Amino acid sequence: MESRFGIIEGVIRTRVGYAGGRQENPDYGHIGDHTETVQVDYDPQRITYKELLDIFWQSHKPTGRSWSRQYMNAVFYHDDRQRQAAMASKAAVEKKINRSVKTEVVPLRSFTIAEDYHQKYILKQNYDLHADMSRVYPLHPDFVNSTAVARLNGYASGHGDPDQLAREIDRLGLSDAGKTALREMLKRKWNYDRQ
Repeated sequence: MESRFGIIEGVIRTRVGYAGGRQENPDYGHIGDHTETVQVDYDPQRITYKELLDIFWQSHKPTGRSWSRQYMNAVFYHDDRQRQAAMASKAAVEKKINRSVKTEVVPLRSFTIAEDYHQKYILKQNYDLHADMSRVYPLHPDFVNSTAVARLNGYASGHGDPDQLAREIDRLGLSDAGKTALREMLKRKWNYDRQ
């Protein structure tokens, strides 16, 4: 999900973490009553909360029951406005598919950022792009919080499209070699042949 949201124009950053529970200082080995989740920071003048909810519903199977709290399908809300929007979008999905949606809508009690190795996981599997961005953001917190890195994580997963790439490739901070590596990777993923 991190890569799916990171590619969306209007999303500022994504971070993987643990949310919803009461246990203090959760981590992957001791998650307690928390759920693994993605925090999405966005510019509401460029994308709405409703649009983000639409992307969320399209990106997972809402009728499947979660088999554990750790991997629960959930939308976490910050305030009553978000709760109402999430409930309305859930009801709309149920009406559209004519089935009960098992995804829960729950209050965000806390969010704890996950360990470094969970962040931008797909991008980190691509040595060339990861190395290029690590030169720009040598400190891991800056790497994780970067909009450009969120975008590249999305592209590395095959999200986005050629028009979006053309609009923003020069703003991602990539070297010429990084741009070439990204284009070559996406040619394979998208079966795309435009330079």
